[in-house]
Amino acid sequence: MGIFSEIFSWWGGNTWGTRLTIARQGRFVGSDSFGNSYYEQLKGVGPEGPLGRPRRWVTYTKLADPSKVPPEWHGWLHYTVDTPPTEERYVAKPWQKPHRPNMTGTPEAYRPAGSILGSGHRPRATGDYKPWRPE
Repeated sequence: MGIFSEIFSWWGGNTWGTRLTIARQGRFVGSDSFGNSYYEQLKGVGPEGPLGRPRRWVTYTKLADPSKVPPEWHGWLHYTVDTPPTEERYVAKPWQKPHRPNMTGTPEAYRPAGSILGSGHRPRATGDYKPWRPE
């Protein structure tokens, strides 16, 4: 991001205030395949840390998109695991898929059978539906 957007925009996730906080209170822990950087509070717990633990946070490479936090880092950010992925050998599970952005509003959006934006053909009713009628 450019200097202008860091000064005047918050949606990128990396502003001058964030840089100042990282310089004063943060310790770099590692980065992921998307280029996001992860930090932990340098010393002390402080009032912001949940349950008396040092605070952990992420700065995004481009726009702040939490869906681009990989599972291994998500677990570390949310205190599910104590060891960051940089200090252990993380092996992805076979059922984990690579990141795919939210496609809503694009031609590649998910459109279930019967959707008016799908193929345009709605399946025929099976006859098992009975409308409610007040008595």
